[in-house]
Amino acid sequence: MCEPGRWFPSRTSDDPRSFSRQGVYGHQYVEVPDCVQPRIAVTLDARYERHIVHNDPARVLRDLAVFVRADVRSDEDVTNLIDRTVDRFSRLDIAFNNAGTEGTPGPVTEVTDESYAATFDTNVLGTLLSMKHEFRVMRPQGGGSIINVSSTFGLMGYPNSALYVGSKHAVIGITKAAALEGAAHGIRVNAIAPGFTQTAMYERFTASDDVREAVNSALPMHRPGTPEEIAAAVLYIGSDKASYLTGQTIILDGGLTAGWPLLSTG
Repeated sequence: MCEPGRWFPSRTSDDPRSFSRQGVYGHQYVEVPDCVQPRIAVTLDARYERHIVHNDPARVLRDLAVFVRADVRSDEDVTNLIDRTVDRFSRLDIAFNNAGTEGTPGPVTEVTDESYAATFDTNVLGTLLSMKHEFRVMRPQGGGSIINVSSTFGLMGYPNSALYVGSKHAVIGITKAAALEGAAHGIRVNAIAPGFTQTAMYERFTASDDVREAVNSALPMHRPGTPEEIAAAVLYIGSDKASYLTGQTIILDGGLTAGWPLLSTG
């Protein structure tokens, strides 16, 4: 999974999520292969600097990591984010577009233009603006790998979540379109679709032990995924080991979308 001389820049959401020797992903440490550490370069971005944990292991990287304050809904901020990354590390080989929000759940009858914008501006516009400027850098350098974040809710419906479901379906669509535009330039564009994963969003969704037990019992593996499992897949997709993979959505859901829960065993 490790190629000498390759950089592994990554982007983050409002939570500190980045790859380092022990990167921070959803407030949890993520182990990556030892061979990555000497060659890793990380760009952390968040809307507010307080969202970056200042004693996280990325500080150990010193000159191999840089924090850039950015709001992915702003073309100007994303331009600065990408330019600062290239100024610091000379190139951008891998971009992990992980900024996202679940918005405010509720029935379709309660959707407003404000609630629509609050969800779609981050999840969809933010992904588009990120790819716009990542393409701007990756095309002249001869290629790169972009990983967008959708969800299993981007593959199926869920009640009281029309805005989130719609935004994550949109991420899969724009990933396919961008992959076709980037293929001739050596740019691979893929998405991941995590299922229930043990993050702050999962804790909010399963607010009580009873709800958490019900959700887990419906999962074929009877547990949520871990940030480490998601990170391992992203590292593979970003690497040259996946050099023929583009335009695809990799589902990381422990079997959730493989069939009806009642048909699972165990």
